[in-house]
Amino acid sequence: MSSEQFSLRLPKETKSRLEQLSAATGRTKAYLALDAIEKYLDMEAWQISAIQQGLKDVENENTVPINKVKSDWGISV
Repeated sequence: MSSEQFSLRLPKETKSRLEQLSAATGRTKAYLALDAIEKYLDMEAWQISAIQQGLKDVENENTVPINKVKSDWGISV
């Protein structure tokens, strides 16, 4: 995997927490920061995709009536 340098400013408290985690895990700060960014991007991409699919479902009238959902989950209607 090729890589490029990227820099950012962190609040002192965030930098301190990153340093503490690095010391505790034996991982570099760069490794931990990259891991956190990748996980964040994956989660956001999944969430956006799910929202877009939900909107398509509504447009296609592929929905479930609320009373059925409540009934399926044992919630009084």
